[in-house]
Amino acid sequence: MQKRHNDIWFTEYQTRHLRLGLSITKVLANFQTPFQHLLVVETDQYGRLMALDGAIQVTEKDEFTYHEMLAHVVLTAHPSPRRVLIVGGGDGGSAREAVKHPTVEEVVLVDIDQEVINASKQFFPSLSAGLEDPKATVLTMDALEYVRGKKSEFDVVIVDSTDPVDFAEGLFREPFYRDVHRALNEEGLVAAQTESPFTDPDILTGSALEMKKVFPIVKVYWGVMPTYPTGMWTYLAGSKVHDPEKPMSALPGMTNYYSDRVHRASFVLPPFLEELLNERDE
Repeated sequence: MQKRHNDIWFTEYQTRHLRLGLSITKVLANFQTPFQHLLVVETDQYGRLMALDGAIQVTEKDEFTYHEMLAHVVLTAHPSPRRVLIVGGGDGGSAREAVKHPTVEEVVLVDIDQEVINASKQFFPSLSAGLEDPKATVLTMDALEYVRGKKSEFDVVIVDSTDPVDFAEGLFREPFYRDVHRALNEEGLVAAQTESPFTDPDILTGSALEMKKVFPIVKVYWGVMPTYPTGMWTYLAGSKVHDPEKPMSALPGMTNYYSDRVHRASFVLPPFLEELLNERDE
């Protein structure tokens, strides 16, 4: 944080040459967990904000754009999802969206950091409601270890990870995707966040290549996420059978960003993004 002209600002250093600054009115939490630094502040522009190791994870005002696209695209692309695994996502946003689906009977969320879960319950009730839902089971452990022992147990896996550094790095690699493939049933799908194509194109293209080694159907889709680097965010959808572009199951109620039309449009890639992906495929 930095102080200028009697204003207090939170600044995320998104790259060496790019920063995002938000004026804040109060610091609510500021401490080191066993895994990362956790900060919760009140901002003037986006409401409450949680940052991990200096990187914005959620804000009250715009989090729905990310969580709805990460969760609903693959959940509606499955004809009848019943068991859902969320890797990471300790704030509860992805779980909140998953439990909206009438066919979903159980959501298992596995996050390594209990302090993230605690902070969400204390400061972000609109998010943590997903953790308190009767359908939700919350486990605090290494998701890599958890997924490794599963076979044909889930219909959908949602990888709601932090940036691919330290303990999260393995969540963007082929061995993890193979474990996810094994954990899914015969009609299973997986969704994963893959960063901005402007600031981290190698994460997107590298993850796509890794997932294509495992899943027969892999497609990139995108949406807006204002407080993430550049505001343009990408996702991967991997599938054993179904086309992720085509919604099959019922649209959940109470969405603010996701819709059937947005679902289909999100797979229409701008030419620069198609070119970027094609260059890595060659």
